[in-house]
Order: sequence, then structure tokens, then C-alpha cells
Amino acid sequence: MLKLCCARSLVAREANILRRLCRRTSRKAGDRSHGSCTATSGTSWTTPSGFDTGLKTYNSLTKRKEPLVLARDGVATWYSCGPTVYDHAHLGHACSYVRFDILQRILSRFFGITVVHAMVITDIDDKIIRRGWEENVCPSVISALYEEEFKKDMLSLNVIPPAVYLRVTENVHHIVPFIDRIVENGHAYATKEGNVYFDVGSIGDRYGKFGEGSDSPGEPGNESSKRDSRDFALWKRSKPREPYWESPWGQGRPGWHIECSTIASSVFGRQLDIHSGGIDLAFPHHENEIAQSEAYHQCQQWANYFLHSGHLHLKGSAEKMSKSLKNYVTIKDFLQSYSANEFRMFCLLAKYKSAVDYSEGSMSEARRSLGTVATFIHGAQAYVKGQLQCPPIQEDVLWERLAETKCSVVEALADDFDTPRAVGALMNLVHHGNCQLQPVSKVDGAPRSPAVYAAMASYIRDVLDALGVDLLGAKGAAATSHLASLEGVVEQLSRFRSQVRAFALARAHADGSSGKPGLHPDRVPLLKACDALRDDLAPLGVLIKDRGAASTWEISEVKQRAGKAQEDM
Repeated sequence: MLKLCCARSLVAREANILRRLCRRTSRKAGDRSHGSCTATSGTSWTTPSGFDTGLKTYNSLTKRKEPLVLARDGVATWYSCGPTVYDHAHLGHACSYVRFDILQRILSRFFGITVVHAMVITDIDDKIIRRGWEENVCPSVISALYEEEFKKDMLSLNVIPPAVYLRVTENVHHIVPFIDRIVENGHAYATKEGNVYFDVGSIGDRYGKFGEGSDSPGEPGNESSKRDSRDFALWKRSKPREPYWESPWGQGRPGWHIECSTIASSVFGRQLDIHSGGIDLAFPHHENEIAQSEAYHQCQQWANYFLHSGHLHLKGSAEKMSKSLKNYVTIKDFLQSYSANEFRMFCLLAKYKSAVDYSEGSMSEARRSLGTVATFIHGAQAYVKGQLQCPPIQEDVLWERLAETKCSVVEALADDFDTPRAVGALMNLVHHGNCQLQPVSKVDGAPRSPAVYAAMASYIRDVLDALGVDLLGAKGAAATSHLASLEGVVEQLSRFRSQVRAFALARAHADGSSGKPGLHPDRVPLLKACDALRDDLAPLGVLIKDRGAASTWEISEVKQRAGKAQEDM
């Protein structure tokens, strides 16, 4: 554990040094004031006062890249909209959560920024209530079941849990006074039916930060009791058979948008660095969150950065993956065919804010990329151990490539978390490493350069680990122990096979006698048996590669995943 922690710290320290060396724009001098909400005009945005991280990120509020400036040095406050827990989570959800997990890992592991992440769990909602009626159970039973399943799904995808999950039902006592303050500030009104609506007209042209027109409709409701069609519910009067809470306006429950404003404010106060969610939440949900929060805090800029992830589409469809459209794949079903590593690589190969197509082809590309990396690392390790013989290595060239890659990776990640460019830099390093890692039968005592290959393999493994790709393919001491035992068996089997194969490949007349040298005819069956063993082990996930007279082996992720499935049965 200590070794792992030290390795992780080393990545962050090294990356911080490289970031300073590679950064093309310097931190503005004297920019250290801790502001709360900075003044803006209309829907404009003002660069926050605080600490410049040296990164740039695409801000949906401005629709362009902006310098990432945090209120506190080395700390990012981050709020995200969690799931409405009425059904299984699907790959569309997974894509958004994995992408933002990657961004948070980049901030913490590469740039030394502590991310304080809070996520809301919507455990009371029309859909949850309807599902409870269909199943003839209390809505709380439905929400508890799918909340637990969601958390397990996130762990199976190696998503780091937030600092805190907060349920809506446990925060209604905060939500009611939050609404009351908005009413007192003149930005909301109660109706005779017992509903409370936000008064969109009261904030003028400050509504529409995400580009929606002023005539955009609000949510469905009793239009006759609303002052403006855009007004949206903060509090809903309870209907028969629905859960309810007491309030100054009668029995009811919170509207959808108000829960996020209240809970984010209860954790982070009047200033939030980063707010994230899927692009489909930008309007009306995030638009309404901003309106409510700024009306409550009486400020002009509540959340400084909104980061939105692109939709996941089934290839050939223009529609996003969605429960309502019945075109989704559950996370559990997906993990029967692919691994969490492969899905994460799929996410890394596209920019987080881009729409992405899910298909067998795109998943195969992710699998191939991981396979290429794993094969290089195994080859590099075999070379370092002396098991793989190669011609003399141009060591200085590889050290230079490694240094360039480190700089390129940090520069890419500092530029709006450009993971495709960062992964491309890693793959380019792998390519240059493979170009010189060419096996030969004999090297006749030529000089070797194991240190540079050890450094390349370690760096690639550390970067992918920092991004959440577990190249070991196993989490936990028990799984690691089982894998180590399997590796020991495979090592002994491979060593015995190599000895048999070397005996079979020994040339006749090697003693210098006359005649054309060739294989001993009586040893050919042994060679065929060695080849058959290699071919039979491949479908089981043990990949043996004959490199001249030597052989190397690796256990593919397919085998590890199958083994885990057997343990789970």
C-alpha cells in the first residue's frame, strides 16, 4: 500500500513540475483575492478572482475555453447532479459519470488539486412514485434499491465516490427555508393551490445563460396560476397517495430544480467552482438552478464553471441513450461483454464534451488500444528481465521520446482535459518503443538498455492508473493474490515449454559435422506440441509469444474478467 501511495504521489509531483515547465501562459501576478460572487451584466460572465490553475476548460456559460481559476489554492469545489433512482443505470449514465471521474482524477493526480465533490441522489420524484405504484411498494423501497445498485455500478466502473452523497428526502428541512428566502427576496410566489413558482420575469435578461430563448416554456403545471409560462415549480402541492412534507404553503414536496440549488449551497455556500452534468441538463435544469441560487444568495455569479458531457448514442441513431426511449444497455449487461477498463478507454478516446457513438467497432478500438499497451509493457518487462534479446537500443532517442511524451501529456490535459491527445501521445511512445524492441536469436554480448524500457513502462502504467485504467485488471488483495498464483503457474509452464522448444529447435550437425543443418526429424513432434499448447492456451487468456529462441507470456484481461465472473457465481 505504501509503495502504491508513493507511486501516485510521484506522478502528481512529476506532473506538477512538468506543468510548470510546459505551461505557455504564466499565472497572473497578484491574483489571490478570495471573491464571493463577482458582478456581471445580463448573461455575461466574469473571470473569478482567486488562484489560476494554469488549466483551461470549456465553460458552457461562455461557450469557449476559459482559464480555470479556483476560489482556494489547490482546492476545487465540485457539485454534480446524481441519478434519479427509479430504475437500472445504463451506459448513457455511465459515460457521463466516468468522464467526469476522469476529469476529477486529472485535477487531483496530475495537477495536485484536491477535488471536494458532492452529489445529490434524487430519491423522490414522479417517476419513483409511479414505479412504487406499479410494484405496489413504498417509493422509498424503490429509491433505496436502485440507489444501492447505482453505487455498486459506479464502483464496478472504478468511479471514485464523491466526498458525500446527499439524498433529497433527507434535506427537505433545508429546502423549505431556501424556497422561503427566494419568496422573501421577491423572486418566487405561492399560489392559492399550494404550489410555489419561481418568477422568471423577476430576473430579467439574466435568464437564458445557456442560450435558450426568452420564450422557452417552463415545466408543465396549472398555467392559469402561473404568471409566466417559463415559471417553474419550487414546491408542489401533494396529490392523493403521494409522499409529502409540511411547509408554510401546505403539504407537498420539492420541485426537481430546487433540490440541487439547496443541497449545493448547504455544502459549499454562496460560491461554487465547478458544476457538472450531461448536456441534456443544461436547459432547463441547470438554467433554473442558476436562477434559484443567485436569487437566494442575491449574487450575480453563483457557479463559475459549468462542464457538460456529450450524449452517448447507439451507432446509427441520432437519439441519445435513454430509459424513456427504451434504447439503452444496462451497466451490468455491458460488463458481461466488456471490462471497466475497456469502457474507460472508450471514454478517454473522445473529448468529454463530445457526443460519442457506442458500437462494437468503437469498443473494439478501445480494446485494441489497451491490448497494444499491455503487450508493450509485457515486452518491455521481458526485455528488462533479460528474457527478450534485442539488437543494441538507441537509448538516447527513447529517453528523449519519454521526456517529450511527459510534456505532451500534461499540456494536453491542461488544455480542456484533452484525453484523446494525451492517449495519442502515450500510443506514440509505445510505437517508438516497439520499433526498437525487435527480438533476435543471438546478440553476442551486445550492450543492453533495460533502464529506459523500465522507465517507459512505469510511466505509461502510472499515467493510465492516474486516469483510472487498472492495468493489473484486479482490485483488492484477494484478487491480486489469485492473479499472482495464476501468474506463478503460467511462469513455470512457460519456462518448461521454452526448454522443450529450445531442445526441439536445436539444429542437427551443430557439432560442425558435414551436411546441411536442420531440425532433428524425431524432435518435430515436440515442436508441434509446443505450438499446440500455445494455441490452446490463447482462448483461455494466456498469450504466449515466441520471439526467436525465447518466449514471453501475458494473461489477457479477458481471462481475468472470466475468472472474476466465476468467483461471483
